[in-house]
Amino acid sequence: MNMLELGYRIRRARQARGLTQARLAVQAGLSRITLNQLENGLSRDLGIKKVQSILSCLGLELSVQEAASSPRNFVRMAATTANVSFKSLLTEDELVRALLTGKIPSSKRPHFRVLLEEATPNLIKGLISETTRWTKPGRVEKNLTKIALDLGIKESKLE
Repeated sequence: MNMLELGYRIRRARQARGLTQARLAVQAGLSRITLNQLENGLSRDLGIKKVQSILSCLGLELSVQEAASSPRNFVRMAATTANVSFKSLLTEDELVRALLTGKIPSSKRPHFRVLLEEATPNLIKGLISETTRWTKPGRVEKNLTKIALDLGIKESKLE
């Protein structure tokens, strides 16, 4: 499980229990902004004690298990495609964060151009499908369209 998936599961558990972010944050002893960033996949790192505190308030626990083998990792494949021609690399986290927010780090604009111009339609569809599980339906598609337009790439490339 990565930080994005952890944040998504925490949000679902919080909502299922009828808690606001503010209330859960107070109970867990952290700021609402920190909780919001975690839930929205924008938190780069969060200490294990803070994670355990949040989970405890939700009646959940963290466990260690063997990693499930995934036959397809579209985020990794998309990052690899975007990095083919560049010395500095677009990380998987930067890629997902951009898809969740619609904002590209300025130094990574060329990477996104390569990705959107050279990736196969199946790779783009898989990337959208994989990252949609961490946000509201339609958000990734909307943000990817925004990114493409910001880069001057026609929307038809995304369809």
